[in-house]
Amino acid sequence: MLKFVVDQQVEDIEMPENLKLNTFLQEFHSDCPHPECNFGFYGFAFGQSPFPVPKLIQEALVKNVDKGAYAAVPGIPELRSAISKYNKHYFEMDIAPERIYVGPGTKELIFNLLEILHGTVILPTPAWLGYLPQIRFLKKNYHMLPTRANKKISPNDLRKLALRLQDRQKILILNNPNNPTGLLYDRLELEEIADVCKEQNIIVISDEIYALTTYDFSKFVSMGKIYPEGTFVTNGLSKSHAAGGYRLGYVIFPQHAIDLRTQFKKILATEYTAVSTPIQYAAVAGFEISKEIDEYFEVTRNIHQIMGEYTFHALTSIEGVKVTKPDATFYLLADFNAYATDLQKAHITTSQKLSESLIVHPYHTAIVGGDSLVLERTDFSARIAYVDYDGAKVYQNYLDNKPKSYAEKIEFVKKNAPKVVAGIDMIADFFGKLRKDMLYDAEGKNSLAVP
Repeated sequence: MLKFVVDQQVEDIEMPENLKLNTFLQEFHSDCPHPECNFGFYGFAFGQSPFPVPKLIQEALVKNVDKGAYAAVPGIPELRSAISKYNKHYFEMDIAPERIYVGPGTKELIFNLLEILHGTVILPTPAWLGYLPQIRFLKKNYHMLPTRANKKISPNDLRKLALRLQDRQKILILNNPNNPTGLLYDRLELEEIADVCKEQNIIVISDEIYALTTYDFSKFVSMGKIYPEGTFVTNGLSKSHAAGGYRLGYVIFPQHAIDLRTQFKKILATEYTAVSTPIQYAAVAGFEISKEIDEYFEVTRNIHQIMGEYTFHALTSIEGVKVTKPDATFYLLADFNAYATDLQKAHITTSQKLSESLIVHPYHTAIVGGDSLVLERTDFSARIAYVDYDGAKVYQNYLDNKPKSYAEKIEFVKKNAPKVVAGIDMIADFFGKLRKDMLYDAEGKNSLAVP
């Protein structure tokens, strides 16, 4: 029989953590013998906005289904112009359309940038689970930059690391607002990072896909505004417009990077020619300034904030748990390391095993563990995505009766996101039982019983 040989470069790549988790969940449900398993699980693992795609985009897609011709490689002119005006309106950046290139999602565009840019990559941790596999696939030199207790980049640490690197050019991946912490870098913090970048010849890939989810949007500042000569800004439809399946993102090139744009165009043309033409025309409606889109952004970010504040307070009420308080996105980072000794005694020695212990009966709770976030395997931190609810219903319920007081917001979450509430209760039950079992075992009264 003919045997197919896979290139070693592909053999060396691990399956992305989100797909590994999805496979694990599917296997778990098929194997679980308990009737309760039929309901599914409390989903804190998957980072997808639950809201409907804005009607304007849906209608524009329907109107443009006949667009069967190939589009220009950088994107159709109407879309690049709309994105230019969008950045002027929301981010106060004057960006010529010629500096904007459209791609099939920011994930692909970041990959394309890493393809053409020479230099060592600096990856702050914890990080979105998609960056490291791309860096490894491209065989780029890279160094982790662990963040401190505040989970943000320290300019001094960045400088010390850059001074150790031999490459003339370094590449910093900056994710702002941040996945998995939900934190936002303010103007002063960005200026201090930019000062180091200018001094050490560090260029920045600023992944700003969550920009429009910033709860107090007046506080968001793009790194492209602070360091325009050295920053590539990526953004798109996935998070702010709840249109991840449309697979459309864009990158803004730094000022004067004309030769680089020519090289980038060559890469895009070689790899995928252009983004789907009907999708591009639909995206024009999403990036045009309108009352409908403004309302959509306001409502969705307000709901994310209500859900985030509830999740933050509920998790911090669990003894020993530390949690980042999100400024944006629909994530936060929960630190369970106060239970490290108890977890290890229960033979839960890695964050992956913690994730597995939480998903089995009776807890049924899915999280993304620290090893998926480019943390040490023994770091018992986890990303919590608080979006396990029916976005269409919650959106309408918010419009019908906007909660104002703290008590009304709590009631809003309990009524509209019962799986978020129940899932946090399950996390509390897990760690409560863990500690109880450890106390009993220390007294010789009980054996460990954590699944």
